[in-house]
Amino acid sequence: MPSRLLVVVFLLTAAPLAFAGPPFQTDDPEPVPFHHYEAYLFSTWDHSSAATFTQGPAFEFNMGAAPNLQLHAILPLSYATPPGAFGLGDIELGLKYRFIQETSRGPQVGAFPMLELPSGNSRRGLGNGQLWARLPVWAQKSSGPWTTYGGGGYIINRAPGMKNAAFAGWLLQRQITKKLILGGEAFYQAAQTLGGRQSTYLDAGGYYTLYGNLSLLFMSGHSVAGESHLVGYLGLYYTWGKARHKAGGRSASGSSNPP
Repeated sequence: MPSRLLVVVFLLTAAPLAFAGPPFQTDDPEPVPFHHYEAYLFSTWDHSSAATFTQGPAFEFNMGAAPNLQLHAILPLSYATPPGAFGLGDIELGLKYRFIQETSRGPQVGAFPMLELPSGNSRRGLGNGQLWARLPVWAQKSSGPWTTYGGGGYIINRAPGMKNAAFAGWLLQRQITKKLILGGEAFYQAAQTLGGRQSTYLDAGGYYTLYGNLSLLFMSGHSVAGESHLVGYLGLYYTWGKARHKAGGRSASGSSNPP
């Protein structure tokens, strides 16, 4: 088929999955501490029967800009097949603000709005073609070695072939050893494309501290209802600053210290 028709087929059958909190799709409300920084070098993939979309290598940077406020950016290289294109993907910018602190009885709650800049070439299947946004609210509660968090939000996307859509997820994780955290999530994504279907995922993954402030992040999962997808995440996480902080803000103990 002509290359433009292949791109249209790709967009309508396998819109790029937007990963949220590394390495999971569900995110948390805990921002990076003030005067603290995080960097991720990672790759994600989303494979369906019709197409495969990969981000990687991609770079994520988070900064604690103020108490309870995190600034966020992702600069990705992307690969889409069909049509077999590789190049700069859509750049992601966001901020996370925690407006309710966690107590012995109540969870912490925060918002994490994000903008996806149309920096990827949409004609080659590497980007959305127009600015779009994700507007989620997340909650988290910890107890001993256990942490659970989740929530949901809404995607606003008016690009050709795309449509607005809701999403929601929830995750449970446990600190297994001093260096290892494992977790599992259920994630729902309504149809993001005209003529598309929703997908419900079950994913499992975790974090392993390699040395000091350096950790390995990993996740793999698949859809159990709706459109068929196989998804994954693999990356390295490094943290520095005045306070140490677990990858993605999700230490199983609920503290800001890594395992």
